[in-house]
Amino acid sequence: MRYFIINTKNYLEASGKRLDQIASYLRKSKDLGKTCRIYLAVPAFDLRYLHTKYPKLNLLTQHLDVAKVGSSTGALVPELARASGASGSIVNHSEHRLDESSIIETVDKLRDLDMLSVVCARNEAEVSLFSKCNPDFIAIEPPELIGTGNAVSKVSPEIISRSRSALDGSMIAKSKLLCGAGIVDGNDARRAIELGAEGILVASGVVLSMKWKEKIGELSRALNDAK
Repeated sequence: MRYFIINTKNYLEASGKRLDQIASYLRKSKDLGKTCRIYLAVPAFDLRYLHTKYPKLNLLTQHLDVAKVGSSTGALVPELARASGASGSIVNHSEHRLDESSIIETVDKLRDLDMLSVVCARNEAEVSLFSKCNPDFIAIEPPELIGTGNAVSKVSPEIISRSRSALDGSMIAKSKLLCGAGIVDGNDARRAIELGAEGILVASGVVLSMKWKEKIGELSRALNDAK
């Protein structure tokens, strides 16, 4: 199984009607489901609406807080995310960094709730560090490449292979390795798999594309075809 996470971030270009179109396309396109498992990471504002309209869509939140149900005004509480239809969450994205203890606590909470955790790491050292809390996924994303169109699989392929080695050498982690940062086409996705990743985490490469349907198809086919 290959994995494809589309993060809409807070782009206006991927909000409102366009977000609805993306969700509808992912839900209705039978061919995509045959190639890989796709998750859509959306702002908390859109979660319940999308889950109600597309109940079988794999939805993730983009961040959750280490906060309890009840007196925690303003916090994004894991239990409420789950009740609103989230199957998991991105944790520690480069645009929303957490300290190590918060990462561990968030991953543990998600596991207790039977929700997926996608922990982002800036380098292979962080991959090794975060593997100790055994999240479902670790996404290697050098922050300097995010949104640049310069894929890590081209610019620094050794980061992916060393991250793969770090996970393979762990006595604890069963985490799946994802590759993010700068992925814009099928060649980037294919190369990431060849270097040891099991999927990709993509944002602007899809949601800012004028031909986003074709881009989703291209990337999912590349994931399936990669050796």
